[in-house]
Amino acid sequence: MTVRPVVKRTARAILLDDADLVLIKRTKPERAPYWITPGGGVEPQDATVVDALHRELDEELGAKVTDVVPVFVDTVEHVDDRGVDGVKVQHFFLCRLESMDLTRRHGPEVEAPDGRYEVVRVPFTRVGIASVDIVPLSLRHYLDGNIEGVRALHAHDLG
Repeated sequence: MTVRPVVKRTARAILLDDADLVLIKRTKPERAPYWITPGGGVEPQDATVVDALHRELDEELGAKVTDVVPVFVDTVEHVDDRGVDGVKVQHFFLCRLESMDLTRRHGPEVEAPDGRYEVVRVPFTRVGIASVDIVPLSLRHYLDGNIEGVRALHAHDLG
């Protein structure tokens, strides 16, 4: 069995605000718009993947979150910045939005954007999820098939 090296890790938020899912609409030249969950790469200064998640949410949204629960992992082939072949592991966490101040946004997405980053909300329903092109496709399928289960991860009696 061949073990592929992990050349990149990301921390991404399935970010719920009441009945809505908070996403980022990405628009790049010569490409159809697509929607991503907020988050990004785990950096050497991040002590944990969850620390990277909090840092990324602060940078991209000026956001604070609570009730962080790991829910989904996606692994895809990836070539890193040095040309090393391996995989990118994307960690997705369910989070409840505590606060968001878009005037506090900072970091590369704001200071030197590659296209447009627009914060949007869609209903966290099958119709809402189907109304946008969420990437990666594996996340879109997971959310579509597990809306009730994802919501249950924030149930008060979960323990």
